[in-house]
Formats: sequence, C-alpha cells, structure tokens
Amino acid sequence: MKLTPAIHSAFTPSGTLRASINLGNPILAYRDASGKACGVSVDLATEFARLLGAELELVVVDAAGKSVEVVIGEQADIGFFAIDPLRGEHIAFTAPYVLIEGCYLVKDASPIRSKEQVDDAGNRVVVGKGSAYDLYLSRSLQHAHILRSPTSPTVVDTFLAEGAEVAAGVRQQLEADARRLGGMRVLNGRFMVIQQAMGTPRSRGTEAAYFLAAFVERMKESGFVAAALARHKIEGASVAPAAG
Repeated sequence: MKLTPAIHSAFTPSGTLRASINLGNPILAYRDASGKACGVSVDLATEFARLLGAELELVVVDAAGKSVEVVIGEQADIGFFAIDPLRGEHIAFTAPYVLIEGCYLVKDASPIRSKEQVDDAGNRVVVGKGSAYDLYLSRSLQHAHILRSPTSPTVVDTFLAEGAEVAAGVRQQLEADARRLGGMRVLNGRFMVIQQAMGTPRSRGTEAAYFLAAFVERMKESGFVAAALARHKIEGASVAPAAG
C-alpha cells in the first residue's frame, strides 16, 4: 500500500481530508457528552488522515442519504456507507469492514409474527429516507407500501405518528426505541445484512480507490476495527471477513 503524490492529491484536493460522518447510524457514529462526533467511522477517518499525513475535517450529517450526497457532490473526499448498487454508480466502495443486521419492529398487538408477513398490501413500512433499508426494501417489497422518515433515528417516532404497521432499520436502534417507548417488539431474524464500507468519489480514480480498499483490509486484519467496536461498546455488529 504505497502512498504516492497522486494518491495524496486525489484524497486532499482542498488541502485537507474531508470525511463525511453520518450520525444517523449510532453503531458507527454518535455525539459524545460534549457534542463531539465520535465512533468507529470517526476512528477510521482519523487513522486514514494519519496515514495520508493530512489534516482531517469532519463533514457531519444526520442521515445516510445526505452522506451520499456530500461525497457524490465532492464536498467530502471519503465517506462511510452501506454498499448499494445505486450508490455505486458514483461512489467507489471498498469491501465491507462491518456487517450490521437490518430488522423489523411492530407493535406488541400486531398480528405480524414473522418477517415473511411484512410484504402485504395492508402494511406500511417506515424507513429512513435514502438509507440502505430504503434502497433495499424499495427494490424487494412487492406489496407493502413504504413510508419515509427524514432520518433513520426518527423511524420509530414516524412509525408511531403515522400509525404504520412496521418500522425497519438497524436492530440496535429499533431495540433501543422499543425499550424507550414500550409496547413494541422486534421481529426475529433479519431482512438484510448491511455491508458497511468506506467509499470515495469515482472521479478520484482507480489508484485512489485501490488505496482506500487496501487501507480497509489492513484495518480489519490488524484488529483496528474490532478494537474500535469494543472501545465504543458496540454490540450486534461484527467485523466483516477479509475481501476475496
């Protein structure tokens, strides 16, 4: 993994490394008691900036869709995303570094007992707008109707406000909301496994994309990702296997 002047320039056209940080997924990023953004994605961005010998600038957003927009719009040089073919048209993804479960939540009184019952014409499923769940379920659900919440953390609040039948999102976020609000349960099983990866605009070139991909593999192999998950007390997410 050799850093060349061309690769350095590809990641720092503004003079600093700008990393898009999405606070909409608490498994990967959140604000600490002082309001500072922190988490696994911040740790990876910090280490990548150190490798480049560049100053780090965090571009903090509150939703996955916004994170995609700032990277595609070249307002950020790297970002942290769930791999999706639609996003891949403009973003060069690495292999995943973390795997996360996508699950469904319903009210305790709901007749829905399994994930197989969700795709019914009588069901409205709430997802975070532009999230990996939105992209995936928009393709896979054939009968249920999709309602979009502004961000992933507001999915359950929107689910209750709209009187919808199902909420979809990160298992940990849904379980936390169920404990916070009561009267709800997360269905057994998962409807998808999210492959969380790093990415850079395709316009930055093949060499830059390969360099970022090699960085992610090193971070997995060295134990950096596992240590970050443990340090931030993240449960329910696992380090992705080596690429290839």
